[in-house]
Amino acid sequence: MLKILTLSIILLASLYARENPFFTEKGEKDIILSSNKNNSKSPLKRATITLPSEARILKKVTIEYKNLDGSIDKKSITLENSVDWHLPIFISQNYSESKSHSFVKQKKIKNYKKAITTKYAKFYISDKNLKIITKDTMIRHFQLTNPSRIVMDFKRDSTMKSYATKKLNSCFSQIRIGNHDGYYRIVLELDGLYTYDIQNIKNGCLVTLN
Repeated sequence: MLKILTLSIILLASLYARENPFFTEKGEKDIILSSNKNNSKSPLKRATITLPSEARILKKVTIEYKNLDGSIDKKSITLENSVDWHLPIFISQNYSESKSHSFVKQKKIKNYKKAITTKYAKFYISDKNLKIITKDTMIRHFQLTNPSRIVMDFKRDSTMKSYATKKLNSCFSQIRIGNHDGYYRIVLELDGLYTYDIQNIKNGCLVTLN
């Protein structure tokens, strides 16, 4: 009888049972949800982010999100792509919309459009390029900020009056010309921050923004 009682105690001791089945076991994670609390949010359709004018390369995109248990996590994707700061960046979960709007390549502007014609120079614009057709020699150029602009001086003794265009729908937002002693100055106001290159072409020069 004693042997049977001892064996029963050993068998009972070897059985595993949770002290309270209503509490989580060690290592398990509670997901705290309340049935009387409305956690619903409107579904994501499309959001936009606008970059500053000095942005040129997209390095990383990070999304911060909230889990069911209320904790906050982040997910990131590393990129190395050039961007045009004029265009917004879209965040979307609408497949039909993304299919209709994604991968739409911008048409490259090949044709130059005449911006203005003055007595000594003609100006033609194509996207981030500006041709200045003139017989005069450029003696210097430099860049200024606040507002962002490129200054170019051309050698000529003249009595031309100061001139300024209206705001242009272009990266070159305005062109101003002013007369000085022995030269005239062209000021190209820009719609944002850029670096620029100038190269000599036939009958003038070409300004390219980067």
